Amino acid sequence: MVVTFAPAGVTTEVKSVEMHHEQLTEGVPGDNVGFNVKNVSVKEIRRGNVCGDSKNDPPKGCDSFSAQVIVLNHPGQISSGYSPVLDCHTAHIACKFDTLIEKIDRRTGKKMEDNPKFIKSGDAAIVKMVPSKPMCVEAFTDYPPLGRFAVRDMRQTVAV
Repeated sequence: MVVTFAPAGVTTEVKSVEMHHEQLTEGVPGDNVGFNVKNVSVKEIRRGNVCGDSKNDPPKGCDSFSAQVIVLNHPGQISSGYSPVLDCHTAHIACKFDTLIEKIDRRTGKKMEDNPKFIKSGDAAIVKMVPSKPMCVEAFTDYPPLGRFAVRDMRQTVAV
């Protein structure tokens, strides 16, 4: 099988699949497996990279994305330019709130206000986010673990 690591852009072939240092022919859901790959150094792959099948919907890094954000606990107001740390799967990357696209109702998801100046605790909004380094995120509907994140600042979770 040929796999791709994103956002590193490394493509390689899997040599073997293992569980507890014993070789397997395949891994099934629920198995905690590791795999050996050909011709890839440890420096090329790091925490936060996503591995996927090169032929079937390979993972890709992104420069920006739109996200639905619910502010849980922030002492002030959040406006465009705010740069907290985003924890998404195993990635831990600073991310800028580039544009507040629209404020929405947290329960119904209906649009309440276009281009709000700021959002505060208890608000929900659609926000264009720009990571400081390329990162791999997906739509929650397609891949829930890659579409779920926490926004952290001042040693606490500010938004989800």
